[in-house]
Amino acid sequence: MPLIFTSYWFVYFAALYFLIYWLAGWAGSRAPAVRLWFMLGSCFVFHGHFAGAAGVAPIIALGLITYGAGLTRHKVFLYGAIAICVAALIFYKYTHFLALSVVGALSASWGEAIHQAAKSALPAAPPLAVSFFTFEFVHYLYDVSHGKPSIRKLSDFAAFGFFFPSLVAGPIKRYEQFLPSMHHGFRQVSLLDVQEGILRIAIGYFKKVVIADNLTAFIQYQDDHIAQLGMGERWFLVAAIALRILMDFSGYSDIAIGLARLMGIRLPENFNWPYLSLNIREFWQRWHISLSSWIRDYIYIPLGGNRHGPFRRVANGLIAFGLCGLWHGPDWNFIVWGLYHGLGLAISSSYRVALGSVGRGLGNILDSLPALAWALTMLFVGIGWIFFFYPMGEACEFLRLLVMPV
Repeated sequence: MPLIFTSYWFVYFAALYFLIYWLAGWAGSRAPAVRLWFMLGSCFVFHGHFAGAAGVAPIIALGLITYGAGLTRHKVFLYGAIAICVAALIFYKYTHFLALSVVGALSASWGEAIHQAAKSALPAAPPLAVSFFTFEFVHYLYDVSHGKPSIRKLSDFAAFGFFFPSLVAGPIKRYEQFLPSMHHGFRQVSLLDVQEGILRIAIGYFKKVVIADNLTAFIQYQDDHIAQLGMGERWFLVAAIALRILMDFSGYSDIAIGLARLMGIRLPENFNWPYLSLNIREFWQRWHISLSSWIRDYIYIPLGGNRHGPFRRVANGLIAFGLCGLWHGPDWNFIVWGLYHGLGLAISSSYRVALGSVGRGLGNILDSLPALAWALTMLFVGIGWIFFFYPMGEACEFLRLLVMPV
């Protein structure tokens, strides 16, 4: 996760930003307009500082294409804009991976040629938050194509797209919920908003800086000699990795939600105690909620969801979760992590019917023993995090060491 909210620049930026934002309330009836334009300018300062001109320009271009297509409400333009947004995401984030790992697997020379050509055309790193921009733009275009209202004002669209608290780590916003909340915050920020925002930010920083960062140091130290650890210590390391990932992801989400709340704006919740889940389906209802619901609404359901029989449902789930894994990073370990969860979710949702009386009996046992259901769910999730956290070779070696004494 990029170290943006924990940088000194951001602390100074946020202190000045919120001072001016709150003082703008003295503008009376003009306060909403003042706050809107001040926020827009600040969002572009924030994005420009961390992304640079080369990172901002492609996102502005995609935003203008998305906004214009939304105004037309014509499906040709809307779906064309979706294709452009997705193509841009693939180009910036996945070209090297596709060249070396996909094309290269078929022809090493072709893969290397594409890789070298891409190096001259691509920036050193993808534009900042290109994945989040793409998901929010695609959500907007898809919803408009299915009859939802367009955003008519360019300033409203820019505020939705470039809102700096959620820019890097989410939550992924839905425009029909965000815009009314944004305009409410421009009109009035209550003392309760400020109190709850400060508390949420403090919780987020505690999760990220105190817990996640210290766990990262612990894990990195243990990585150097995993083979020398005892079996109990290896499994303790799995638990540390699981806690580190949760604290890092949810800490950033808490900070983003708290920053928005300081403006009187409510962002959707992103984590709801996922490690209390009793099955995989419940886990994904609690984990990175804005992402999992986006995957469900804009990939799984459009593919057919569960409407075409069990085999199609499993295939749709594997495709959706494979893409969910790939969204986290251009590498095979993320794809394997996504497919692993897709298969786990398919089994968790269907074993009672697929296995007949045996499945129903197993389900009844898990229903009557929630501690066992929880332990099995956490075991499944913890093993999955090994694929998420390590490259494929290291992940497979770690898994071997979890079941073999040496």
